[in-house]
Order: sequence, then C-alpha cells, then structure tokens
Amino acid sequence: MPETHTHHVSKTINAPLKFVFDWCTDFREDDNQIAGSNTHRKILQKTKRRVIYVSTYERDGKRVSGVNIVTLKPPKAWYLEYVGEEEDEIGSYKLKRLGPGKTRLDMTFTEKYKSTSAPTTDEDKNHTEQMWNRYVTALESDFSHSH
Repeated sequence: MPETHTHHVSKTINAPLKFVFDWCTDFREDDNQIAGSNTHRKILQKTKRRVIYVSTYERDGKRVSGVNIVTLKPPKAWYLEYVGEEEDEIGSYKLKRLGPGKTRLDMTFTEKYKSTSAPTTDEDKNHTEQMWNRYVTALESDFSHSH
C-alpha cells in the first residue's frame, strides 16, 4: 500500500532574513549542483509570485520526473506543490528573524508515495537534512562573500 508521511526540518542560518528569502527563492536550473544532486531542473515559468519547473532524476535505474509549482509569499514564506510519477509532495517553508544576521528556516513536507517502495519518514527526513546542510553552507558562503 502506498505510504504518506510528514516530516519537519529546521535550519538556523547565519544571514539576514531578506538575504535568505532572496537566495532560497532565486530558482535556477543549476541549483541541483549545490546539493550534489543529479536531478535535472528545467524552469518553465518564473515570476515574482510563482516558479514552475520540471525535475527529472533517476531512481532505482529508472528515469522519473515531476512538476514543481512554488508559490512565493514574500518576505518570509513560500510553498511547494510537487506532482511526480512516483510521489506527490507539499512543502511549506517559513522564515523567522532570530537577530540582525540570523534566520531560522522551518520546513514541513508531506510526501505521498505512489509505489510500495517508499522511503521511511526517517529516510526522507535524513535526506532533507543532508540536502539543506549543503544549501545552508552555500548560502552562508554567498552571504559572507557579498559583504
């Protein structure tokens, strides 16, 4: 039976909220390189309030893809709706100012798998943690080089 689960991840980032929002929502086709992912991203639409892109990647030797619709809620939130061949996902991203140069990013993801070979909640959470550790490192590096 297909599996649905929700997990939460929070990251504290050493950069101001506006920089974090702008960096996280500046979707580009080469963003996958930051996280060391082999996912290919094709941007279909990018406006001030919405980004739509197609992600293509390999899972278990099979090429799969999905559509990502990101709704931007400046200055401190954005939402992801992903519809894919093997899973659907809803993601909520919220920023909180912790000080002049520190921001917390709270993320909640609900994954709905369409096959029985779904990862566990812990596997999904660990994958998200690892990916966002790389994003935070890159973001903080970009911030330190911009000042």
